[in-house]
Amino acid sequence: MASNKLGAADPAGGMSARGSMLAGLIGIVIGGSAVALWADRKEGAGGSRAEMEGVVRDYILANPEILPEAMERLQQRSTAETIEANRAAFETPFAGAWAGAQQGDVVLVEFFDYACGFCRKSNADVERLLREDPKLKVVWREWPVLGPNSLAAAEASLAAARADRFQEFHDRLFASGRPTPQAIVAAQQAAGITPEQVAAMRGSLQAREELERNHKLATSLNASGTPTFVIGDQLLQGAIGYEALKAAIARAREKA
Repeated sequence: MASNKLGAADPAGGMSARGSMLAGLIGIVIGGSAVALWADRKEGAGGSRAEMEGVVRDYILANPEILPEAMERLQQRSTAETIEANRAAFETPFAGAWAGAQQGDVVLVEFFDYACGFCRKSNADVERLLREDPKLKVVWREWPVLGPNSLAAAEASLAAARADRFQEFHDRLFASGRPTPQAIVAAQQAAGITPEQVAAMRGSLQAREELERNHKLATSLNASGTPTFVIGDQLLQGAIGYEALKAAIARAREKA
């Protein structure tokens, strides 16, 4: 999977990865305590960068428990920056693979796989949110990572989205359990998708480009699997449940 690097060695003498990480930790974690300690020691006098870093180093060594929190906050900041830089790509659906308010004030993006039991479990939570929140928009992104049946289901799903029958296909296939070939065909028929429409999508350039785009978007966030949700500038992974998703939507709405 791709990763967002915190820094890289610069042959011209720029900041190293270690130095970049230290700078990030200084800015995020130390913001209050170490700077106050520095001010107390210097009593308002100026000091060198080396002296400041020495104070920060002493503070970290004396309080190592802050490091996990610091790294988490640093990762959250990096994730938020990645989402913002690619927001249109995340939130623009493939054809009809969306539901809710067309101009929703918050967009919930879900990367999913029809063979993923946690995605199946989360589908009811997403449907409940759509029923209860008239300002929410949901965009589904196919990320078939669990084998050939996942890919076959994703291609049929893209055909359903192209025919504006995505929701019917999506709900029917999840309700049937695992995406066996028989279940996929049954979901196609229930949604009114013809074999010809699916055949035209399967293996097509359009399908390959969409699935490759989704893979790149998910891995740009270091997503570890499905379901992965993007809400506002937040990344949430796993079947986290209705309440956690609702809270994330509320946070995104507050920031907006």
